[in-house]
Amino acid sequence: MPSAHNGPKTALVLLDTREHTPEHEHQVHLKLADGLAGLLGCDTVLTEVPATAGRHCYYLPSETLIDPQRYAALGIVSEDDLFGGLVSQPYMATKAISHPLPADASFPPGWTDAFARQASDALLCGYTIFSKADARRAAQLLLRDGPLRVKPVRASAGRGQQVIDTLAALEPLLAAMDDSELARWGLVLEEDLSEVQTFSVGQVRVAGLTCSYHGTQQLTRDHQGCEVYGGSELVVVRGDYQALLQLPLEDYLRLAINQAMAYEHAAERHFPSFIASRRNYDIARGSNPQGHLRSGVLEQSWRMGGASSAELLALQAFADDPALQRVVASTHEVFGSTQLPPDATLFYQGNDRELGQLSKYARIRQHEHSE
Repeated sequence: MPSAHNGPKTALVLLDTREHTPEHEHQVHLKLADGLAGLLGCDTVLTEVPATAGRHCYYLPSETLIDPQRYAALGIVSEDDLFGGLVSQPYMATKAISHPLPADASFPPGWTDAFARQASDALLCGYTIFSKADARRAAQLLLRDGPLRVKPVRASAGRGQQVIDTLAALEPLLAAMDDSELARWGLVLEEDLSEVQTFSVGQVRVAGLTCSYHGTQQLTRDHQGCEVYGGSELVVVRGDYQALLQLPLEDYLRLAINQAMAYEHAAERHFPSFIASRRNYDIARGSNPQGHLRSGVLEQSWRMGGASSAELLALQAFADDPALQRVVASTHEVFGSTQLPPDATLFYQGNDRELGQLSKYARIRQHEHSE
């Protein structure tokens, strides 16, 4: 099925903008590229931008792209041109957007507190800061109510996060940070919750198809015994978030979906030139130090992510069967040797140089058709 608005796409370009991509991730990206190319009717999958790049190319970037003017030259001007997202400033690509600044704080070009004001009911308590002095002031404010979580904005899967309960404990963390990096990307200080559940809410739009989902993430242990991302299970419906809200849902899931929608609406209103065909939001539910139940969006992912292999299988299922309305799709990351289920679609299996023996696969089940 060709792209709905911009004419047919004849080539899919894997656009890796990172300094280093591990082998296992590169293999998954290639498999995703092949699947997306099939949906779009592309003849070719490329790993380099062609000299004649233009509107006939569809892009699969490794990260959220920054700078619309730069990527317009490659033909990326709407969500029909990429699987992922495009923003105008670096901080917009990270969890830095999820909180306002403390009063009189420094900030980078393009910053607006209007996003956090509009999305306030969807957010946990916290601050984003862009200098060490502002970090100390924000920490002082938050520590009045209990421990806080220090969150590097460019890390994923919770890596690098620290919980502190005194101002002194912040100092060694700040000492390790580069001032210019901090000024460009920012740092998040946020209330720390206990007994946390994390939900995913998302939407993908490819080749004239839209599907939306809610899901949960699982943890597993790597070869060093550390807890790491182990996969996601998604309930995926054909259509937008309103179609998702038609499902029979627990109140906390309905709240999570509405919070993701509020967060997204604020981004669309306050971030000029923002486009995204892949939208994923992590929503945390847990107790604050006073014992009150809190729910809020932790961060967005406007790029391919850990759940994208399940998203791809759902898109393919909806493309193949126009009567199909709902599926359950899952991703799995398994360390060590494993026996794959018969219905697994394999995305990577091998002895990765950095992580060791690893398998990544996706499954789809529970097809539900319209009456």
